[in-house]
This record gives sequence, structure tokens and C-alpha cells, in this order.
Amino acid sequence: MRILLLPISLLYHIVLKIRHKLYDWHILGTTRFEKPVICVGNLNLGGTGKTPHTEYLIDLLKGRFRVATLSRGYGRKSKGFQLADSQSTFEDIGDEPMQYRKKFPEIIVAVDEDRVNGTRRLLFNPINANVVVLDDAFQHRKIKAGLNVLLTEYQHLYCDDFLFPAGTLRDVKSATKRAHIIVVSKSPKELDEREKQQIVRKLKPTIGQKVFFSYLEYAPLQPLNEAAKQFEVAKADSALLFCGIANPKPLIKELHNRFQTLDNLTFADHHAYTEDNLKTIIQRFGQLDGKQRIIVTTEKDAARLTNSPYLCQFESAPLFALPVGVRFHEEEKFNEEILDYVRQNSYHN
Repeated sequence: MRILLLPISLLYHIVLKIRHKLYDWHILGTTRFEKPVICVGNLNLGGTGKTPHTEYLIDLLKGRFRVATLSRGYGRKSKGFQLADSQSTFEDIGDEPMQYRKKFPEIIVAVDEDRVNGTRRLLFNPINANVVVLDDAFQHRKIKAGLNVLLTEYQHLYCDDFLFPAGTLRDVKSATKRAHIIVVSKSPKELDEREKQQIVRKLKPTIGQKVFFSYLEYAPLQPLNEAAKQFEVAKADSALLFCGIANPKPLIKELHNRFQTLDNLTFADHHAYTEDNLKTIIQRFGQLDGKQRIIVTTEKDAARLTNSPYLCQFESAPLFALPVGVRFHEEEKFNEEILDYVRQNSYHN
């Protein structure tokens, strides 16, 4: 099947190369800001872990600088620039910004499909952020971030992939030269230096590009309703997972290690849950084996359910979210790369 799709991928490749050349030759305009702007992105259609890496940067910077994060706000019903506040919903700003707002209420969270306009409004009066973290803007050439952090998954390196639709790449591999830092995400927690060097050689970083390795780290389950707050989670022997994320495999693997019995319902990334969806979830939960049963979802899915009129469906079922973060193999070195960039460019603030 892939070989039949290669001609379409080749045509897509030509279109993308022309687009990049128009930006490289300054025929199409690019805006760069003197204040620190960090972009977290990838070449793939999804599943490399942009959200937990964005949260890692927010957590690293928030105690030192006035941090703002800007996303497109995928799935929202609003348009244009929107600044999140305590009244914002998933429909106002999208699921990932909603998650950032809930986890980091002290930072500025905004959405705008126009990254240049959104960044300008965040960096200058009256908001006057010290640093903006752009979520998923690597392909957005109208803005030139001061620091591009490019993610590629350990099990699915961009150098081994093909351009869509023959593969899962949404941009040409040569675009990687714009990255300042390449992060191999979802790598094993234990990874020897020999394998790291083999991967680095495959990625062929340009002079000056830094390569780091990160791995997922799951936190204890967090209760989302009263039934969960009354439940002793350590006694749970079975779980039903439902989620709408790009790559649920690592999550499913983690939960298989935690529970004797696991069932799962997966939906498309950014899925907006309907009443029928939640009825199906409750029905599957009722069919689950085990005496101590719970329902588990992701923080991103939980953000989509915040203020949902259908959330009452879970009233008698213990509902939990499983938070996920990232750690780095060379954490201090990675942190210093980020902090040095922000410090060196913060004199404009």
C-alpha cells in the first residue's frame, strides 16, 4: 500500500520544498521577536509527546520568569486570540490549553491560530510576558522562534519515516535543520551510551544542534469525581481506560503493569465526547471483570470533560486521571540549555 502512495507523497514533498524556499528566500515574510520564544514541535502527525514536554518547560521556567504558552486551540469553537481565565472551557480554548490552565494557574495561557499576533500580544503591554512557549508551531514559518525544540519518538524516528500519506511525516526531513535541540522522546528509562550514539548518528544533527533523550514518567492516579475520592485506589484490581490521544500504546502498557485486568476504549485525538460515548464507556465498565473496578482517562481527556453536562454519567463509577510527565537522561544539561537561552535574551524585557 505504501508504494502506491509514494507518488502522492512526492507531490506533497515538492509543494513543501517550494513553500520552505519561499520563506528561506524571504519572499514570504517571517517575524522574529527579540524576547525569548521557545517552540515545541515535531515532524510527525502526532504522538511524540508535545504536551508533557511543553509542561516540562513551563514547570522549569515558571518560578523564574513570567511565562506564557500559546497554542492554536485545536477543537475550540472560538476564533482569534483568546486569553484563558478561570471561566474558560474546552470549547473556548481547546483541550491542551485547558490542561495547562488547570495545572499551572499561575502562568498565562492563550490561543490564537495566528501565532505572530498571539505572540505579539503576549510579549508586550499590557500582558508583558518574559517568555512564550509555542505549542506545536514548528511548521508555522510565519514566526521564527528563538529556540526550536524538535521531538522525535524513540520507536518512530523521523529519519525512518516517510512523508504523508505514505508515512506519518507532515513536513520534509530537511526542515530539521531549523531545530536547535532535538529530543528523542519516549525512550527507555535505562538507555546505554552506545545506543544513544547510534541514534544520534542516524539523526545526523547539524553542527550546533544538541540531541537529548527523554522518557515518560507516570504519576499516581488523580480522582476526578466523588466516587473516586472515596475509593481506595491501591485495592483496584481492574480498570477501563478511555482516551482520545494520538498514541495510546505507552499508556496502555503502563496500565497493564498496574492492573490484573484492563479493557480500553480509544477514540481519535482531540475527540469531543458525546452523551452516547459516555453511556458506552459506563456500559463497558459494567462488563469489566474484577471486584475493585475503576475508570481511567488522561488529563487531556479530563480537560475535555470539564463542565460537560454528561459528566454525571460517571456519578457512581470511580473516575481517575493518570498524569504523565517527562524526565531527561541529562536533565541538568537540558535545563541549562533552556535557561541560558531565556536569560541571554531577557535583557529586552
